Amino acid sequence: PERYRMEWAGQYDQLKDEQQRLAKVVPISLLIILFLLYTTFNSLKNALLVLATVPFALVGGVLSLVLTDTHFSISAAVGVISTLGVAILGGVLLISRIEEFRQAGLSLREAVRKGADVQMRPILMATLGAAIGLLPAALATGIGSQAQKPLARVVVGGMLTAAFLILVVLPVLYELAHYRAGIDEQEKH
Repeated sequence: PERYRMEWAGQYDQLKDEQQRLAKVVPISLLIILFLLYTTFNSLKNALLVLATVPFALVGGVLSLVLTDTHFSISAAVGVISTLGVAILGGVLLISRIEEFRQAGLSLREAVRKGADVQMRPILMATLGAAIGLLPAALATGIGSQAQKPLARVVVGGMLTAAFLILVVLPVLYELAHYRAGIDEQEKH
C-alpha cells in the first residue's frame, strides 16, 4: 500500500555492508602483501608464487562450508582472511628455503626437493596447529556456536588443503616458474 515500504535490515543488511567493505579491503590488502613479498624476495615471480598459495587455502575453506551446509557469513569471511595469512606464511617459508638452497649452489630440482623436505615440519605445524586448535569450535553445538562455527570451519578446511597443496603443488609451480632460469644456469657452468 501507499506510504509503506519493505526494507531488509538486521543481519542481512549487515552482511551486504560487510561484503561491500571486504570487496574493497581484500584486494587492497593483497596488493600490499604483494608489495611486501616483492621487497622480501626482490622477485616478482617469487612474490606471485607465494600469492598462488591463496587459492590453496580457499579451496578447503569453501569446501568445508559446502560439505557442512554452512552459509557464508561475516564470521566465515574473517576465517577466510586468517586462513590466507597462514597460507601465505607457509608459502614464504617454502620459497625462502628453496632460494637459500639455490644460492648455496644446489640445482633447481635439488633445491626444490630439499626445501620442501626441510620445510614440511614447520608448514605442517603452522597449518595443522590452526586446524586442530579450531576443530572443537567447528564441531560445537552449544550456545553461541552459530557465530563461531563458520569461522572455525573455514579455517579447519582451509588449513588442511593449504598444508597439502603448499607442500605438493607450490614446489612444482616453483620449479616450472624457474625452469628456464635453471637451464640457463647449467649452460653457464
